[in-house]
Amino acid sequence: MHGHADACGSVNLPRLPRRLRADAPSWTETTDVCVIGSGVAGLTCALNLRQAGFHVTVVTKVHIDDGSTRWAQGGVAAVLDPLDTPAAHAVDTQVAGVGLCDPAAVEVTVTEGPGRVADLIHLGAEFDRHADGSLQLTREGGHRARRIVHAGGDATGAEIQRALHSAVLRDPWIRIIENAMVLDLLTDSHGRAAGVSLHVLGEGVEHGVGGVEARAVVLATGGMGQIFQSTTNPSVSIGDGVALALRAGADVTDLEFVQFHPTALYLKNSEGDRQPLITEAIRGEGAHLRDHGGERFMVGAHELAELAPRDVVAKAATARMRAEGEPHVWLDARHLGRTMLEERFPTVTGFCRALGIDPVTDLVPVAPAAHYASGGVRTDLHGRTTVPGLYAAGEAACTGLHGANRLASNSLLEALVFTHRIAADLAENKPSPGDPEIGRGESWVCSTTSRAPLQEAMTAGAGVLRSQTSLEATAEALTGLGDNVSGSPRPATWEATNLLTVATALTAAAHRRRETRGSHWREDHPEASDDWLGHLHLSIGPEGDLDTTWESA
Repeated sequence: MHGHADACGSVNLPRLPRRLRADAPSWTETTDVCVIGSGVAGLTCALNLRQAGFHVTVVTKVHIDDGSTRWAQGGVAAVLDPLDTPAAHAVDTQVAGVGLCDPAAVEVTVTEGPGRVADLIHLGAEFDRHADGSLQLTREGGHRARRIVHAGGDATGAEIQRALHSAVLRDPWIRIIENAMVLDLLTDSHGRAAGVSLHVLGEGVEHGVGGVEARAVVLATGGMGQIFQSTTNPSVSIGDGVALALRAGADVTDLEFVQFHPTALYLKNSEGDRQPLITEAIRGEGAHLRDHGGERFMVGAHELAELAPRDVVAKAATARMRAEGEPHVWLDARHLGRTMLEERFPTVTGFCRALGIDPVTDLVPVAPAAHYASGGVRTDLHGRTTVPGLYAAGEAACTGLHGANRLASNSLLEALVFTHRIAADLAENKPSPGDPEIGRGESWVCSTTSRAPLQEAMTAGAGVLRSQTSLEATAEALTGLGDNVSGSPRPATWEATNLLTVATALTAAAHRRRETRGSHWREDHPEASDDWLGHLHLSIGPEGDLDTTWESA
């Protein structure tokens, strides 16, 4: 696999495969719509599709509850206070997105959001309420009004996942295939989505590489945090959906905008594992960040100190870690007291104690970690990608809502809104593709030994702090890994290949965007530029070359 230069002509990138498998599935089953992923986007989409009368098959890589949703601590942002307005929510969203939000996507989300939260409550999600029965609403960073509903204090994701899981299990026309890795999109002779190939781990007839033929496919595979050494995403979040979409010829966009959460719990020797998140609400209640000399390094760095925007705090923490030669900084919440920590933050306090750290008496080691991908598979306002019959939702999608930086708690809201719109679009249009064909293009996979060096290269050169020099070093490392081809197709090598595909696309976009905007920080271009008010769309050409096109905002 030989490298090629990107559109700027100054960085070498690996060629990428167009298929993970070149042969036909050994078994097939049929459904109306195949949904890939079992987080809030996947399960909500399945339930909405059932209301529209479709039979649904949900494919999930591990267990139905092993995605990112259950780890969400914050909540869902929606206008539920009579004193709040959709227009105010829209402004806050656009400010966070630093000029790159799609106004139409923002309008759809903030207007339809309250109704979708009501749907979730109707399904059985129990959010925290006041004694009079009204919903408790809180604020998070970037919001100028109380519009965040939450559950169990800091366990919102777990409650939403519980409610959705229960609703899905009650419906006999939703089939769930667990422990299945999706490989490639199946298409008909006209290039329309007609299902997916997948590998199922297990015994019996339906195991090995098979296929689910469908009238439409929805990608709800979550994030791509595992391309970095430290991430709050679970081990399954390697960007499978984005990689599949790229191989299928779909566009992805805004991949350079990865939000790094500044305070993930630092765990030594835990590369590849999920880093537990320390919610920023603890800093909102007065916790401090300190370096190894005890200094509160955010004081003087920003007028809001520890309450500065996430990108500012993550950048400052990374710079201080570099200067001190340390892998983490410290979060000091000791002065908040036992009652506050145990009652307001039971989840955080519990997992810290399980690891031998008591935030009541101990400093907590924290470090920035990849948290959320604002970009993904490019969609329109109905969740449609650039491939007919292929849809995307949730963190795997780029609807245009987030722009250059996601506003806190808008992610779950986006999934609720756009999965409803996907179901409505499918109900109206009812696609009817022809028989699936074996895809064209070169098929190969990376060695399993590629994963650790890829994560190291991405963290060093395309992580919190980036520059032309660091990104070119990352691209060179990725090109070398693209030459490290294994002849043994299996889940580990397919995952390594997906990681290489997504990492290559992200690196190309980050190298091309020569400015600092939102969650993309270029040390050699530290200011935002009006010349870069727009979006980078990436796709894989017939020969595996990564093509980049520019669209002004």
